[in-house]
Amino acid sequence: MSVTLHVSLISGRAASLELRLDASISVLKQRVQSALAVGGGKLLDQRGVVLHGAATIEDSGLREGDALTFHVGQVRISACSAAAAAILEDGSVMSWGDAEFGGDSSAVCSQLQNVVNIQAASDAFAAILADGSVVSWGDEDGGGDCSAVQHQLKNVQKIQASLNAFAAILDDGSVVTWGNPEFGGDSRHVQEQLQNVSQVQANERAFAAIAGDGSVVTWGDVDYGGSTAGSVKIQLKSVQRIQASESAFAAILYDGTVATWGDVWHGGDCSFVQEQLYGVQRIQAGSCAFAAILEDGSVVTWGDMEYGADSSAVQSLLQDVQEIQASHTAFAAILGDRSVVTWGSSDRGGDCSAVQEQLHDVQCIQTTGHAFAALRVDGSVVTWGHAQKGGDSSAAQDQLTKVQQLQASEGAFAAILEDRSVVAWGLADYGGDDSELYDLQDVEQLQACERGFAAVRGDGCIVTWGDPVCGRPE
Repeated sequence: MSVTLHVSLISGRAASLELRLDASISVLKQRVQSALAVGGGKLLDQRGVVLHGAATIEDSGLREGDALTFHVGQVRISACSAAAAAILEDGSVMSWGDAEFGGDSSAVCSQLQNVVNIQAASDAFAAILADGSVVSWGDEDGGGDCSAVQHQLKNVQKIQASLNAFAAILDDGSVVTWGNPEFGGDSRHVQEQLQNVSQVQANERAFAAIAGDGSVVTWGDVDYGGSTAGSVKIQLKSVQRIQASESAFAAILYDGTVATWGDVWHGGDCSFVQEQLYGVQRIQAGSCAFAAILEDGSVVTWGDMEYGADSSAVQSLLQDVQEIQASHTAFAAILGDRSVVTWGSSDRGGDCSAVQEQLHDVQCIQTTGHAFAALRVDGSVVTWGHAQKGGDSSAAQDQLTKVQQLQASEGAFAAILEDRSVVAWGLADYGGDDSELYDLQDVEQLQACERGFAAVRGDGCIVTWGDPVCGRPE
């Protein structure tokens, strides 16, 4: 027996399809995509419930003449150190990579439905579902097991992660944490202070939250900023937002001043530039240093001098700064005229003199952590920094025209071109070998993880390359 179903897009485009009652929803979706000439998406019934692929049309309760809606959506990918997870068009999740560290989500697969967001720690993932609940998997000691606080994880709005712990903000402004206590997984001692929280920021081993009264609540490793005391605690009033390096925090107050705490050598002490930190608009963090853009377009830096904290050599050039990108040991600033100024470790991107004349009309900059790549308005790309880790793009330069998007792993770059093909360069183990990509076409999205890349094609298929430890999606 067959039924006729009417399927429409939000745009109004529609099609009527006749299928047997024993046909699967997957077959129905394929017919919809073909009839409406669209890629992947979610198929919803008349009540707005997502229809899942394995069920049949009959089992899903569909009847003759039912009106369905097809929501075209994108696959979204999150990555941790050795695994990746993708939210598919129907709200389910596919994961791959090291099974112990998030690559195997089979134990929670049945719970991973209607997923709206995924946050990654170093070795685990946490997914927020449409109903505000949370599902986690991966290394149990690193945040992959939230069973101890599962009953509290309701109406979750956002999740932030340190290396081995998670912190969830609920819709009432409270916070729930889990994972390794040494990395901020236990916030019980400050729980009463975590009220009306608007933002949670994390570095490698600690968290900092802005409470409703503008004060800051911290927990985690004390040496990494998990505690505030003395003059800093007094300063932390009327806080607007917080930025983090690997082991320190910097807060912008509503009056445009800055307060810092944590590892003093890695940006936790800004006392020697405190008098310059007025009218601060934004702060960018490197691994061990900070750079603040002031309202007049100038820049103030502090932290470890070997990691970009010393900008004195280019201070006169740092005018009308629009945005800053940071590698592990260097910074690159885009000015109002779309030129670029760099400082920090010279062989890790802090010296762009060899390509300075090419650095004009720059739209955006990406970094591998050791090299930079600038995308220009005409779609060309300029690179500098550590040659092997992406700073030398000469072998791919002839192909790097009409680039639409740039992504960076820890040791390589990859670009989507106008024809939706992909070019990569840098260390092969980090995704820099594009010899396998000659037939990769119709790429809509590109996502980087620490040691490789994942491309999403127009048909929803995910293609990965880079370190074999990160695996391949099944």
